[in-house]
Amino acid sequence: MEITFLDYMLVPIGLLILGAYHIWLLYQIVKQPTKTFIGVNAINRRYWVHAMMEDVSKNGIVAVQTLRNNIMASTLLASTAIMLSSLIALLMTTNTANRTSWFVFGNRSDKGYSIKFFSILACFLGAFLMTVQSIRYYSHASILINVPVKKMSSHHHHNLLTVMYVARTVNRGSYFWSLGLRAFYFSFPLFFWIFGPISMFLCCLVLVFLLYFLDVTIAFGGAIGPSDDDHKDEELATREVQN
Repeated sequence: MEITFLDYMLVPIGLLILGAYHIWLLYQIVKQPTKTFIGVNAINRRYWVHAMMEDVSKNGIVAVQTLRNNIMASTLLASTAIMLSSLIALLMTTNTANRTSWFVFGNRSDKGYSIKFFSILACFLGAFLMTVQSIRYYSHASILINVPVKKMSSHHHHNLLTVMYVARTVNRGSYFWSLGLRAFYFSFPLFFWIFGPISMFLCCLVLVFLLYFLDVTIAFGGAIGPSDDDHKDEELATREVQN
């Protein structure tokens, strides 16, 4: 009973730490994007799309090749996720006589065994769905980024609307790719949960510590960010796109 109690105490605490960290990270991305690598990259992707669409005849091949590389990266993650999902499903349906010897502490029942492997399976399936959505948005962007906006319209505001829409599409592809990668990160504590709640809890602490240094940047601070005029144009364009 005391060993089983560790699952009910350490596992929720570990998941709560991971959830609280990502809620804080989301707040930082929305409120202070230049303090996170995700926010800084999103800003620079908007500038990159604008630069690529300035002269489609010169930059079109470079833009499509760059997006194709992102599609290949997303495809690799999606293939890995579905392969690992199949492996986990196979382990769940396999009768393993000595499986109770895998656990150091915690629940050793068949129900606990199924819950742990089902959590890992759901994690990889989520990673697969996120990376597939990333491929979808990158595929759309690879066509949209070659739209000759200057030839279609000489109105600066209309051109800005098109560029902002393409930049938003590219950023959405990157966001879904990041979510798929997060699902892979999240699978590590779930794997360690197989060997007991103590190892799972310690893995959550180490993972949050490492992710903090991967997500937060102080070096760029206020150095990277749109000017006031660009910010006003982007806000106006965003409102019109939404309407």
